[in-house]
Amino acid sequence: MPAEAPISAAPVSAAPVSSAPVSSAPVSAAPVSAAPVSSAPVSAAPAGPAPHDHVPAGLPSAAADTSAVAQGTAMGSYRSAALTGAGVDGLQATGYLPIVRPGADGFPPELAAIAPQSPPGPRAAEPAEPAGPDPEQILASYVWRFDPDTLREQIEGAEIDKLNEVRDQLTAKLNGVADNPTRARLLSLRAVVSRILNDLPKAFADGKLALAHAEATGELRRIAIAQARLAHVLQWREEFEEADRLFTLANSSELPDRLRATMHQHAGKCAYDQGRYMEACNHFERALDLRKEEDPELIAQTELALDAVFRRVAEKGWGPYPRTRDETLQIRKPPSPAFDEQTQRWGYIERDGNFVIGPGYLDVQPFRDGVAWVQRQGSENWELIDDTGRVLIEPPAGYIGVGSFSDGIAWVSRDGTTRWIAIDKANTVLISTGYDDVRPFRRGVAAVRRGPHWGAVDGVGRVVVSFQYDGFATALLDGRYIDGFSDEGLAVVSLDGRKGVVDRSGRVLVPPIHHTLMIHPVAFLIADDAQRWGALDRRGRTVIEATFPSRTGVTDEIDRLLADTRPVM
Repeated sequence: MPAEAPISAAPVSAAPVSSAPVSSAPVSAAPVSAAPVSSAPVSAAPAGPAPHDHVPAGLPSAAADTSAVAQGTAMGSYRSAALTGAGVDGLQATGYLPIVRPGADGFPPELAAIAPQSPPGPRAAEPAEPAGPDPEQILASYVWRFDPDTLREQIEGAEIDKLNEVRDQLTAKLNGVADNPTRARLLSLRAVVSRILNDLPKAFADGKLALAHAEATGELRRIAIAQARLAHVLQWREEFEEADRLFTLANSSELPDRLRATMHQHAGKCAYDQGRYMEACNHFERALDLRKEEDPELIAQTELALDAVFRRVAEKGWGPYPRTRDETLQIRKPPSPAFDEQTQRWGYIERDGNFVIGPGYLDVQPFRDGVAWVQRQGSENWELIDDTGRVLIEPPAGYIGVGSFSDGIAWVSRDGTTRWIAIDKANTVLISTGYDDVRPFRRGVAAVRRGPHWGAVDGVGRVVVSFQYDGFATALLDGRYIDGFSDEGLAVVSLDGRKGVVDRSGRVLVPPIHHTLMIHPVAFLIADDAQRWGALDRRGRTVIEATFPSRTGVTDEIDRLLADTRPVM
């Protein structure tokens, strides 16, 4: 049976792709919802930084020594940072943490103690005082009460009036903005308030429009939060199928553990509403595993939910067996390659073990993107079939080397080693330039090699990353390696043995000067030649000096700095 090439086994200096598949399916891809919306989002995000989804309340009471903040670091640059309201620079590229001038509204309290104080001198004019408390801060600091049986927020009396007032304040803020990031944030927050007020039609409309604006930004975390907030509305509307799908799509492994724990908690509540108690327990336990003792609030809510599950189980039993991710997403498992001993040929079988595509092939590859490459006796050329066995591309096309389809595109070669071109499933040539080595398309971009240097192209062949690197070596915090770009649109590149980061537009975020570099959900982890670890923000500026002896030490420090930033869902 043909083996799939593991994604983690893509070395920087890999040999040219041969007749084996270029790569397996994308890792942890989190496709965005295609639900239509009532209003088109702005076509492009503004050049300025994105506002934040959660404004922490209050500053720490203890002051800390600021001498550790090095000149030239991201912290040092706060001295001259211009006020931008909700957040600038730093880690905001994922929408996770705003970094603004110390003392300004929205400055993260987690970093206030270690941020340098502004030097004496003239200060910028203070913005006009808001008419009242900011509705986002009110929601961020609100202490919710949950019904121990339904697990839903409880409000009554004056709380209802207060939430109606908050919704009106969010509407007033929305009327003054037009950019996608801000509208995505405010609309999805208004959807949260309307849901809790049980105004589900308004919550649904806001949630769908918020997701459209979030998708227009292309930011993984912003999209995930909009998906989860809309899923929560759908759960209350008892549209469980779509709610489950969105909760699952939102929970990308590239998100911070704290956010993933929150996603699991809400997915568990959705399963609970459906009587899927085993599945609910799995989600709740996963939430606890991700945060452990570090999040007392989430732990308290999860323990309340588990108590409710066990009461229901005592009355009704455990309910249906837990679904797999593919089952939740309603992704049909394709036929699997199988070898028939009698005919000594390959075919494809269904889950029951019966051949659905008869054993008539000398060699086969697994189905990817709904199609598979197969090879018949007496031919060195590959042909393409769909999952019914229908031939889409005939052997006379002359492809000796073929790669699996991804994003509807596959790389093929007529000599099996070089001159790789890209085609669609109808054998239309999309990229005619022959490349010496290629990687699969992932979220619209593929890494390719021309001569000794690697770059990247989009689906029509336009060069988006110039040919100047020795290779792509995108390492994620969880130990996986990705062929090309992450879900967030980031890739680690290598040049002369040093690592840097580019985004899918070709912009260099971190120059290739680091011995080791990997992508953290909100930062870039780096190590110097002495294997001392530190961290950079999403603009490549130092936020944690490289002084830690291990990667774990610096990730723990990031978690400490990013405490209490779980968004309202």
